[in-house]
Amino acid sequence: MNLRRAVITAAGPARQEFPLQRLVDRDGRMRSALGIIVDEALAAGADEIAVVVRPGDEEAFLEAIDEPPSRLELIPQPRPEGYGAAVLLARDFVGDEPFLHLVGDHLYVSDTETRCARQLVEMARAEACAVSAVQPTRESMLPWFGTVGGRRVARSDRLYEIETVVEKPTPTRAEQDLSVPGLRAGHYLCFFGMHVLTPTIFDLLAAAAPDERRSLSTALERLARRERYLAHQVSGVRFDLGLPYGLLTAQLALALAGRDRSEVLARIVELLARQPQSP
Repeated sequence: MNLRRAVITAAGPARQEFPLQRLVDRDGRMRSALGIIVDEALAAGADEIAVVVRPGDEEAFLEAIDEPPSRLELIPQPRPEGYGAAVLLARDFVGDEPFLHLVGDHLYVSDTETRCARQLVEMARAEACAVSAVQPTRESMLPWFGTVGGRRVARSDRLYEIETVVEKPTPTRAEQDLSVPGLRAGHYLCFFGMHVLTPTIFDLLAAAAPDERRSLSTALERLARRERYLAHQVSGVRFDLGLPYGLLTAQLALALAGRDRSEVLARIVELLARQPQSP
């Protein structure tokens, strides 16, 4: 599987500001979230990157990418027609090759020396099919994430055959259709914010009704019926910047995984020590 291109979606009307937020990365550098996400794609081997943006935001997004790839294309989404529609806009850029897709409002911290996107790309190459990264997620967080149901691949504890994809399911729907044997009670496999997809996804999105393109999940479920499609539990944690305290949590995670860990821990202890004691 040749994988040279990545697509980052960052045009959501309620979330387009998150990629431009500035944080201190693991090396102590002040950078935009988008710059850190681009690094994630570059580390995975993608040297051609497209970013889907809201019209008028091109200059700000271009300035936010401090280490540009060999090829960079900003694709405006003229109307806020949804996540799936944003991915479809990258069809000409991607061509007929598999591609890495990341969302513009998530940051990632790996539990290993290998970056999360790199883990995903290596798995997709090994399995020669589309693979979405997932993370076991507690039931209370289901309103925020697309969720998959399926079964473990034989002789693997982190790879799953996807059978069902539901966008932001209710707990009742998840319990009925998305339970995966082996996960802790009350936990489900929710999307991590990164996928390796085949060009088939563009055919499915193009054939979908306009209202179905507001979410990518419908097309992903159809992808599972069309060809082999897996979920991989990467070794790491995703941080959705759009969640309450999401930006704060992501910054803490980056700091605690970086070179200034000891200094950050000391400051956190100082802050905790200043909190008034409960009566």
